[in-house]
Amino acid sequence: MNDFTLLLPEFMVAGLAFLVLAADFSLPAKRKGLLPYLAAGGLAAILAFSLVDLRGQEGSLYDGMLVVDDYALFFKAFFLALGIVVVLSSVEYVKRHLEYPGEYYGILLFTVVAAMLLAASRELLTAYISLELLSFGLYVLVAYDRYNPKSNEGGAKYILLGALSSAFLLYGISQIYGLLGTTRFDGIHEALAATPDMSPGVTVGLVMIIAGLGFKVAAAPFHMWAPDAYEGAPIPITAYLAVGSKAAAFALALRLFGEAFMPAAADWQVVIVIMAALTMVIGNLGALVQRNIKRLLAYSSVGHVGYLLLGIAALAAVESGGGVSTDLSHLASNGVMLHLVAYGITNMAAFLAVAVMYGVTGSEEIGSLAGAGRRSPFVGVVMAASLFSLAGLPIFAGFASKFYLFSAAASQGLLWLAGLAIFTSLISLYYYLMVVRQMYMEPAADPARVRIPRVTTAVLGALFAGMVLAGVYPAPLLDAMQSASEAITSSSGVLTLAQR
Repeated sequence: MNDFTLLLPEFMVAGLAFLVLAADFSLPAKRKGLLPYLAAGGLAAILAFSLVDLRGQEGSLYDGMLVVDDYALFFKAFFLALGIVVVLSSVEYVKRHLEYPGEYYGILLFTVVAAMLLAASRELLTAYISLELLSFGLYVLVAYDRYNPKSNEGGAKYILLGALSSAFLLYGISQIYGLLGTTRFDGIHEALAATPDMSPGVTVGLVMIIAGLGFKVAAAPFHMWAPDAYEGAPIPITAYLAVGSKAAAFALALRLFGEAFMPAAADWQVVIVIMAALTMVIGNLGALVQRNIKRLLAYSSVGHVGYLLLGIAALAAVESGGGVSTDLSHLASNGVMLHLVAYGITNMAAFLAVAVMYGVTGSEEIGSLAGAGRRSPFVGVVMAASLFSLAGLPIFAGFASKFYLFSAAASQGLLWLAGLAIFTSLISLYYYLMVVRQMYMEPAADPARVRIPRVTTAVLGALFAGMVLAGVYPAPLLDAMQSASEAITSSSGVLTLAQR
């Protein structure tokens, strides 16, 4: 018997989405400003319920296709918290620029459900369906500003390349199922562990799955859609696309490579290493020549995907004799999760600061931020702190997460790749400082002070506090991540030496 109470958070978020849509139909136009607060309040209540009701619980549904454990709970809490931030960050932008707020918030809530299901998936087709549910919502949200040609262009490119990535994923899944006879993660692990050499067909399937996920997270050389989609999307959705879609895909990747494909680490690690190196270099070099702040942050996001791929590659240490040691896998998985949280807090703060200035200037060019530090000291401080955190400077969350992630990679024998990550982080500091220079050293075209709505001030303040707290005292986060890591690295005998 399946215990559907394990999926109560997902049911509640889906119900909240329908409630928001129904309220949008029934409320008069002047009352529709209450919709984001209904959505955010509902998500906060569901987050509290999830942390109280599901903590320490373990269970599965549909013969292990969906699982509830500390790992799934960690990411469910992360996606619910992220949903609250995105909804509250959207209030002013939606009020000024978008029609039909109920549909906007409703679709946003459905993507949160998809991300939560993705973190709980332990079977390839279940994960694929969850990933596509997330993608369909994001396709609509990216093109939501339908009277903006850039939004239409970005949405079209995202849909076309998203469909291509789905084809790669399905082809890879079909190869795995046809040759191994299963799509469940534990079954794949057992089949690979029992096979002395991986067949060419399984290799093709594995490469196709990596390519499909590479499209979804905008890893090089599959990143070409990201700058246009980021530039065209509404600013809050750009932030959500940069954080939420990547976090959901990496939640799947950690479980997929940490559970299912671990016995074949000697075969897939080299592919991930090459992708990580290309992504770090291309992302950070591409950002150097950008003049649009959203495109700059898009290429910055590509660079950070490279750092996260570094953590995926470090899940295993391939020994000279062909053995795969996973004794330190938890360090890499902890590093990936910490960087996802740090990057999420930081990126949301940066995009919200950009949204505040866009509401005043109507421009997304980096030059439009000139004098922002004097026009709005609080926004300037948060934006500068966000950029320093993205670069990995001390006292901010980005420093702690990069230090932990790069150290994990070095301890797994990927010292040269960790060195490349440090070097590309130094490159990123240059283009982040270009933005800071505009804010504090260039004169503003209009020196008038910028008024910040109270909700925006509160969200910016909370994100800034989170950036600093996670940078100077990440211990509580690491404790939660350690429990989450144990849920995936200890399952199915993964913490063993798998001889191939």
